[in-house]
This record gives sequence, structure tokens and C-alpha cells, in this order.
Amino acid sequence: MAEKQYYMTLEGKANVENELNELKSVRRKEVVENIKIARSFGDLSENAEYDSAKEEQAMVEGRIAQLEEMLRNVAIISEDEKDISVVGIGTTVTFLILEDNEEETYTIVGSAEADPFTGKISNESPIAKSLFGHSVGEQVSVQAPGGDFAVKITSIK
Repeated sequence: MAEKQYYMTLEGKANVENELNELKSVRRKEVVENIKIARSFGDLSENAEYDSAKEEQAMVEGRIAQLEEMLRNVAIISEDEKDISVVGIGTTVTFLILEDNEEETYTIVGSAEADPFTGKISNESPIAKSLFGHSVGEQVSVQAPGGDFAVKITSIK
């Protein structure tokens, strides 16, 4: 089975590397210290602090493994190689929702960088999948969990 590719900009990759470094150099040490303190409270079978510290350790180690996996399989979205004649990863697309005449703009990024509140949607999202490969002026049916809706692409940057 092929490894999943994680599409990122250079900035997104740097953010992942910074988070990984923070987790490995700071958070890991804090969690180990919390476990030591919790152990000193005595009986581990009824020690809520110990259980909590071990859960935190599992979450930190899980996130470290996830970030390392992303970096092993990163595919950089290059500014130079972007084709802005059609919607794809790294493009910023503006479209008109035909039902209510509302315009929306999103930049399509890899799932690691997605943040809909700042206008960045994952290449794996229903909107991005529906828009991929289409160009300015095309009307596209977007298949979303809340129901299908039609949009018209007005610009691609």
C-alpha cells in the first residue's frame, strides 16, 4: 500500500518541524517530570494524577509519531510549478454560490495546513475535490455532507 502524501507549502512544513521540535525538546520533558511527581504521591492504582500524566504522555507521543509520518511523506507545493488555469493544490479559488449569490474564496492546501477560519481548505475536502480540474467560468456541482450545491468559478490565483 502506498504511503499517504502530505501536501504542504514550505511555510507549512516549517510549522510542522517547529511543532515537532517543541514536542520533543520541551513537552516530552515536562510530561516525564509530571509522571515523576505523580509517582511520588504513592499508590498508582488510585492515583488520578499519574493516570492523567500517562494519558498526556500518550497524546504527546502520538502527535510526535503523526508529525514524523507527515514529514517523511511530505510533498512540497511549489509556487513555480502551480498551474493557475485550473483549480488544484496551492491555488486560491473564488466562486459564486449560485443558490444565494454569495461569493467565497479559499486557498486549497494539504490537510496538515487546512484552517477554514483563515480561508485554507484541505485538498481532501468535498469543496476542493469538486472544484479540482475546473477553470474560470465553469459551473460545478459541489457534493457536500449537508447537500449538493452549484457554484460558478470566478477566479483562480
